[in-house]
Amino acid sequence: MGLDDKIGNAAEKLGGKGKEAAGNATGDESLKAEGKGDQAKSDLKQAGENVKDAFKKD
Repeated sequence: MGLDDKIGNAAEKLGGKGKEAAGNATGDESLKAEGKGDQAKSDLKQAGENVKDAFKKD
């Protein structure tokens, strides 16, 4: 996994956490859900990159 990918995934997850927090603070369920979705998407990308890394090590 490249450093750019790691940084991008971390930034996406952090942005998702921010959206979720803003949604909680304002009562905006749509924004809260969007934040959770961004975090889930980031987690899936991270998992995919981890699988690629595992196969590269063999």
